[in-house]
Amino acid sequence: MKKITLAVAATLMMASPVFAGDAAAGKAKTGMCAACHGAAGISAVPMYPNLAGQKEAYIAKQLKDFKAGKRKDPVMAPMAMGLSDEDIANIAAYYASLK
Repeated sequence: MKKITLAVAATLMMASPVFAGDAAAGKAKTGMCAACHGAAGISAVPMYPNLAGQKEAYIAKQLKDFKAGKRKDPVMAPMAMGLSDEDIANIAAYYASLK
């Protein structure tokens, strides 16, 4: 019985999302993001993607790619350039935490 309980607990821990960043700190950094992506990560304009509920790793990768120049966009690249790795992790955690 103990082995089954441990196996279930381990499975649940692997299935639950683990946010690397601090969502509260990320929210504080998203003022400029809200202009295009909406205050709650839901854009009112179809050309700008919704960020609410996106996977944390996906958001972090996109921001890092904009910052590194791997992904080109005249609006996003300069915004991402000013972000530290910690800022990116926090912003990703914030948007991933939204419904």
